[in-house]
Amino acid sequence: MSEAFTLPVATYRVQLTPDFGFAEVAELAGYLKELGVSHVYLSPILQAVPQSRHGYDVTDHSRVREEFGGIEGLRALSATLAGHGLRTVADIVPNHMTVPVPESGNKALWSVLKDGPASPYASWFDIDWSDGKVNMPVIGDSVEPVVDGDVLRYHDHEFPFPGTHYRLVDWRRGPGYRRFFDVSSLIGLRVEDPEVFAATHEVTLRLIEEGIVHGLRVDHPDGLADPRGYLARLREASGVWTVAEKILIGSERLPADWDCDGTTGYEVLNRITGLFVDPAGGAPLTELFTAHTGVPHDYATVVRQSKREVLDLFFGAEIDRLHAVVGSDRETLVELLAAMPVYRAYVVPGEPVPEESAAIVETAGRVAASRLPEGAPVAEAVDRVLHGPAEAVVRFQQTCGPVMAKGVEDTALYRWYPLACLNEVGGEPDRFGEPVSDFHAFCEEMSPGTMTTLSTHDTKRSEDVRARLAVLSELPEEWAAAVGEWSSKVSFDPVLDYLAWQNLMAAWPISRDRFFEYLFKAAREAKTSISWATPDPAYEEGIRGFAARAIEECGASVAEFTARIEPYAQSNSLGQKLVQLMLPGVPDLYWGNEITDFSLVDPDNRRPVDFALRRRMLAGEGGSPWDRAKLLVTTQALNLRQRLDPASPYVPLEADEHAIAFARGDGAVAVATRLPVGLARRGWGSRTFTLPHGRWQDLLSGVEHTGRIPLAHLLSAYPVALLERR
Repeated sequence: MSEAFTLPVATYRVQLTPDFGFAEVAELAGYLKELGVSHVYLSPILQAVPQSRHGYDVTDHSRVREEFGGIEGLRALSATLAGHGLRTVADIVPNHMTVPVPESGNKALWSVLKDGPASPYASWFDIDWSDGKVNMPVIGDSVEPVVDGDVLRYHDHEFPFPGTHYRLVDWRRGPGYRRFFDVSSLIGLRVEDPEVFAATHEVTLRLIEEGIVHGLRVDHPDGLADPRGYLARLREASGVWTVAEKILIGSERLPADWDCDGTTGYEVLNRITGLFVDPAGGAPLTELFTAHTGVPHDYATVVRQSKREVLDLFFGAEIDRLHAVVGSDRETLVELLAAMPVYRAYVVPGEPVPEESAAIVETAGRVAASRLPEGAPVAEAVDRVLHGPAEAVVRFQQTCGPVMAKGVEDTALYRWYPLACLNEVGGEPDRFGEPVSDFHAFCEEMSPGTMTTLSTHDTKRSEDVRARLAVLSELPEEWAAAVGEWSSKVSFDPVLDYLAWQNLMAAWPISRDRFFEYLFKAAREAKTSISWATPDPAYEEGIRGFAARAIEECGASVAEFTARIEPYAQSNSLGQKLVQLMLPGVPDLYWGNEITDFSLVDPDNRRPVDFALRRRMLAGEGGSPWDRAKLLVTTQALNLRQRLDPASPYVPLEADEHAIAFARGDGAVAVATRLPVGLARRGWGSRTFTLPHGRWQDLLSGVEHTGRIPLAHLLSAYPVALLERR
């Protein structure tokens, strides 16, 4: 980590939209300062599709987005934030640009479509020019494109005419370019080319030079040809705090040679969730899930089936391009991709293959061999993707991530969900619970610069939805009875219904429209009855009817169940919040989550936030008891962090099985209740907790403590305690 910058104390993620731009963020400056964050973390700020509500569909790297207020609006925001002692972190998107509709909205792409390899922008895009034309998958009906002067029009699409460098093909076909996952409207960039890097980062780097941007979040580095090289070039050019959106699975760790300060925190999120899940609930909840859905008991089987399906459905063009450079046998390559257990195994052409990377691919090769006919050239394929031509090595790595993302994140996690709070990005839904000792060991190795989080714009469920769901791991019988009652009244599709009941309860209260939109997306992602590519109006109406009836006929019972588990869910919510905010690293708050938020997957989690309510609450007015407690934990933890050295070591503290406790150096101690249902059955009794030597004040209750304390006393006001040495 570079010593040229100061680490943020904490960041606050804001989702910029055409109706919530720089001026609206500026109005929050005083509130965010009082909340206790140091940096405002902005979603992408470069020019995107005008109506975009996320900003990852960049059209022009040379401009700050006009809908947000443009460069002058950003400068004004920066000045306002600086006046409150706040700085800015920007989310950047090096992997891709958008293919807008009309296509003329992307000047660089238009030039390439018009002039082909002779275009000055030809090096920008990862295009397959092998037959002289790039496939553009837009055709969706029998309507013929129409020539209009020097433009070819097809519905709202526009292309240069005459079209000697592109070919319009069916929208279901893969494009003639690398794309973001299976999204043909996002075309891959070649930032490994120094000129492309310079052009696409010029504005961002100028904003850093001007002192407007002070940190970076890098979107999807695994899509790049050379993530390590990119991050090194970015650090050299920017010199600011940088985190990378790297999804780590299980024991996987961030590559040690990446020049960044850490990840965006999904691996921390999943481990924190596991702390509040009772492993004893795994077997009964899995049995309940399989009984209701008929889905296989074994998660690995579902993952394998899901990855094979998406490879066959969506990635034909990618496999063809990979096969052309790797050679070997096409089916062998498909099985090798399906067997890869992580998003990427890092190999740099021309360098020795790291032992860990070789082991990952070779193990995947053995798995693939077990699924292929005897004699399949697996060893040859493995050798080619590890030691073969540079393009074969890189292209294989760039294909692994999309297969994982679409096969696991966007398919398997919607098919196998005994306890849906475990079904997060990078999560392992068949791993019930995180042993406290494992959690401590993980935290002791955490970098002070890595980001931590509980909710993001990409999480499948907000932190408080997960807090409610975690309670089910302690109440499997009660949950089974409730689902049995509801299912007897309203049913639709067994593979969707059980997911619906979990999310209806955990997001309660929720409108019919929100509930329908969630289930509609979940069904399309699961791909068991419909998908984004295969709509079925009758099935979609069935989902709408189910959503309406579930709320109408079972809403009162769902509300009663949710109310019954509320004390336990609140304990989980406050516990995970305190743990996240006090761990090593830079804690991020996703906008609005300083109080309760019961959002589901995007776009539900990108709805407007009621900042007027949050301002009133910060002034001591309004809010539910849960809201007030969560805001108290948030503000006290963030303000304590301002007094805490970010390098303060993580020190595990011995505690009861129903608590997690740790110190940060010798200045702070955090204690959080875990598995609160079991605790309620047993009680604290005479169990105690011993503080490190000295006098300590609980910043939540105001009570001072020393030495050995009865846990019933320490946690009498709140299920958590945040202690500072006096």
